[in-house]
Amino acid sequence: MTKNHWKRMLGHPVVIAIAIAVFGVMAMLIVDPWNRPKVQTAEVNHKTTGDAAQAVGAKVTPTAPKSKLEPILPGPKPVEPANPAPR
Repeated sequence: MTKNHWKRMLGHPVVIAIAIAVFGVMAMLIVDPWNRPKVQTAEVNHKTTGDAAQAVGAKVTPTAPKSKLEPILPGPKPVEPANPAPR
């Protein structure tokens, strides 16, 4: 193989794409050990957001339940789906 052959092959778009992909994978493998998630203290001390809110003195109240009756909407009714969900 001649020098000219290697120059043409290294300039080929597929070879360049493979080189970029290999570089990206290697960069992820090198950087990954430094990007470990750090556990926050609220996540350790309290199981739910309600527990965390009560720990700082907030009052947690439930939301009002939805009405059983839905209002009648103006306009045409929506069509039935082509494939109804199994019951």
